[in-house]
Amino acid sequence: MKETVLSLEYADPVGFFGANDANLDVLRRKYPGLKVVGRGRELKLIGEEGLLNEAMVKVRNLMAYFEEHGMLTPTEVDYLIDGGRRAESSTERSASTASDGRDVLVFGPGGLLVRARTENQRRLVESCERNDVVFAIGPAGTGKTYTAVALAVRALKNKEIRRIILTRPAVEAGENLGFVAFLFGEWGD
Repeated sequence: MKETVLSLEYADPVGFFGANDANLDVLRRKYPGLKVVGRGRELKLIGEEGLLNEAMVKVRNLMAYFEEHGMLTPTEVDYLIDGGRRAESSTERSASTASDGRDVLVFGPGGLLVRARTENQRRLVESCERNDVVFAIGPAGTGKTYTAVALAVRALKNKEIRRIILTRPAVEAGENLGFVAFLFGEWGD
C-alpha cells in the first residue's frame, strides 16, 4: 500500500471536494480500491501503486479543470474521470458560456450553485464587492434579498464576518418594505 498527499492551492477547497464531499464520493465510486480522504487543503489517496498512479492522473486533470473553470460538480467529476472534457446540459452550457462560473456566489446544500442570475444581480454583487454599504431598490421578486443573503453566507463561510443578523422593520401592515441583511465584521459586536 502506498500513500500520496496532494496539497490544494485553491481559496475554497469545498469547491473542489464538493458540498458534503460529493465530488470525492464520485472519485471513491470510480476507484473503490483506493481510500480517498479530504482534510483541510489536502487530498490523501491510499492504495496499490498502479491504481494510485492512474487515480493521480485523473485527480490532476480535475485540479486543472477546477483551476480553469472555478467550479466542479459531481457530474463533471464523473465525466472527466471517464476521459471526457466537460459534462453539461444545454441549460448549464448556456449559463456557463455567459458567466464562465464567475458569478457563483456560494455552494448550497447538495452541491447547489447559488449564483447571480440576472445582469442587475451581477451589478449588485460587483457593487457590494467595491463598496462597504449598498442600497438596492426595486420591485418585489427581483432578487435583492436573495443576492444579499447569498453574499452574506459567502462572507460567513470565508470567515470575513462572524455572524449574520436578518431584521425586518416594525411597520404597519400594508407597508411594502423588504428584509435587510447586516454583515458584522470586526466592528460588529
